[in-house]
Parts: sequence; structure tokens; C-alpha cells
Amino acid sequence: MNTMAERLQTVEIAATDQPCEAPSALKEISLFLSDYASWLLGCGSTCIRLEHNVGRMARAWNCQAVMTILPRHIHMTVNSLDHSQSFTYITATGCNGISFDINSRLSSLSWEVADGRIDFNEARKRFSAITASKAENANTVLLLASLANASFCRLFGGDWPAMSVVFLATLCGMYVKQLMLRRRADLRVTFILCAFISAVLGAGAGLFGLGHTPEIAVATSVLYLVPGIPFLNSFSDMLAGHYICSFSRFIHAVILTCCLSAGLCAGLLTMNLGMF
Repeated sequence: MNTMAERLQTVEIAATDQPCEAPSALKEISLFLSDYASWLLGCGSTCIRLEHNVGRMARAWNCQAVMTILPRHIHMTVNSLDHSQSFTYITATGCNGISFDINSRLSSLSWEVADGRIDFNEARKRFSAITASKAENANTVLLLASLANASFCRLFGGDWPAMSVVFLATLCGMYVKQLMLRRRADLRVTFILCAFISAVLGAGAGLFGLGHTPEIAVATSVLYLVPGIPFLNSFSDMLAGHYICSFSRFIHAVILTCCLSAGLCAGLLTMNLGMF
């Protein structure tokens, strides 16, 4: 069993083409890479990106990192180049919500480390700053999502009254979604309720005779809930050979789609509209 002195032993720097300053102990690298991987996967990264980012940082710090990526956990093993030291950690995947901003900034951090522009201590400071940064302004996201969904309505042939109805339906549904997620409500219940609210409001175009395309308003009023990123990530993981994560993400996306459909059908039945 390793003693405390052995655990804090300085990692020997191997000769590389681009030498990089190594941290004082392999244990610190292991802890950092485990937290990094947890955050990156929790923010919506694909498994292949996770492997590449962690791998390039490990090589820059003259060690080897091997991961087993599971749907809810990451099994991380970090070895020194001569295999004299090894640390293994199992980290739960962070439920941080999909964030392109954090995903991109964490990926940029791995390239800065790989290029030798920052050392280990600076990488830890940057990582802490990224993970502690505030999320995008909720009101801005609410407005942009509503405008985007109204644009989808136009893309599918909706007229301006239908676009206005879709904008209002998305605004209300998205607001309820943000409110429920802040209170940590179950995601499936959230999708059902938000789809129901948006479908009921979207049906107002036909109920009050607004425009000539009320059916498009109803159909596009819930598009903001479609789990496109989990679907895309599941196919990406499948192509990369991560079948367990791929299947898990695909089933998760299917369940959310079923919840969306249930809320939509409930809204149409409430407004006495035919589904076919």
C-alpha cells in the first residue's frame, strides 16, 4: 500500500518534443482529469471528444489516462509513463445541463495545456473559473428560443399570425421549463407539462381564427422541446464504438420525445382538436 510520501512523489518528466511542466504528484492529475471529464460529459460532450481532450492533457503532463465512460459514471485510471504509479477514481457524471459555452471553453483549455501555454496550476485555476461561471441569462435564452421557434414556424410555411402564436406558446412553455428545472423538478414531468401548455396556446390560432395556417402553429409550438442534442450525441457515440453510452442517450432522448408527445396529445384533446 502506498505511503503518503510515495503518493506525493514528484512525477518524473520524460523527454518529449515539446516538454511541458508537470504537476507535483500523479494523484493531483488524476483528481483534476476526473473532475474535468465529469464536467465535460455533463455539459453535453460526446465520448470521442472527452477521450481526445483528456488524452492530450495527459500526454502533455507525461502520463497515460484510460477511461471507462458509463452513462452515469466515469472510471478514470492515470498511470505514470514507467507504470510505477497508478491512481484510479470513479466519478459521477455531473448533471450540469447542456452548455455549448462551457463545453467549448473546456475544450480550449485542453488545447492550451497540450500546446504548453499553461502549466498544471494555471489549468486548475482556469478550470475552476470556467465551472464557477454564471450560466447564460435566462431572459435572453427565453427570448432567443421563442424567436427561433417562431422562425421554425415560418420555415414550415406558417404565416405571421401563426408565428406570433408560436412565439407566445414557446415563451410561456420555456418559462415554465426554466422555472421547474430551477426547482429541480423531474425532467419528464417538465416536458409533459411544457408541451401541454404550448400545445394549448398554439391551438389558439385555430380557435380564434388567426391566420390561414393554424395547424402549422400547433405542430411547431412544441419543437423547442425536441431533444436534438441527445439524439445526435447517441449516434456520434455509436459511430465511435461507445455503445453503452450511445444506447443510454438514445433511450433518454426517446423517453423525452414520448413525454413531449404525451403533453402535445393532452393539449390537443383539451382543446378538442383532432390529431389526424
